[in-house]
Amino acid sequence: MADAEPRLVHAVLDWPPTWFLARLLLVGAYMVGGFAKLTDWNGAVAEQVHFGMNPPALWAGLTIAVEIIGPLLILLGRMVWLGAGMLGVFTLLAAFVANAFWTMEGPGQATERFMATNAFFEHVGLVGGFILAALVAEHARRQGRP
Repeated sequence: MADAEPRLVHAVLDWPPTWFLARLLLVGAYMVGGFAKLTDWNGAVAEQVHFGMNPPALWAGLTIAVEIIGPLLILLGRMVWLGAGMLGVFTLLAAFVANAFWTMEGPGQATERFMATNAFFEHVGLVGGFILAALVAEHARRQGRP
């Protein structure tokens, strides 16, 4: 039985930098966000106030820690399950806090509801991506690959 994918696709998927690039694309926005918040503490706290998180400084600190530590674990290939879990839980909670489309009513909110619905399901999709990253890392670990 022949391989299902063309040789070029097989070569790209087997190329070790592809795994790193995929992880970088998955976590890049979190790292950028974490370092942006780290360099603008007042803005990070204001963001938490905007979303009604109390105490805002505590939530800002936790957000920065998750957005920096989680991606580093995934990129370094160390405890990928933990980094993916941190970011997955964070992303799912953020989806419910920041994109509660089901609470938006009235004809004047149709556009906002549409945008929040899209953002909510994009976040849920990212959670699936973190689960896949953990699965791939665990599969590679069991096969003795980095």
